[in-house]
Amino acid sequence: MSKTLEKVMSDALELPPALRAFMAEKLIESLDSSDVPALSSKWKTEIRRRSMEIDQGIAKLHSADAVFKKAFASLS
Repeated sequence: MSKTLEKVMSDALELPPALRAFMAEKLIESLDSSDVPALSSKWKTEIRRRSMEIDQGIAKLHSADAVFKKAFASLS
């Protein structure tokens, strides 16, 4: 392990728990975000539309358990 990494880790471990959690979250996000393409304007519009429907109570939501149960049933 490099001296720089050891110093960064040492400094990070001295931070208050909330800041350590924030830092950990940002590090994990950085692992996932490098290969993710940007959303097109059409997808952004669709996301806003669906979010608005959820907020207004128009969309019918299903629990994850129900969705997975239906999906697994369709496989058998």
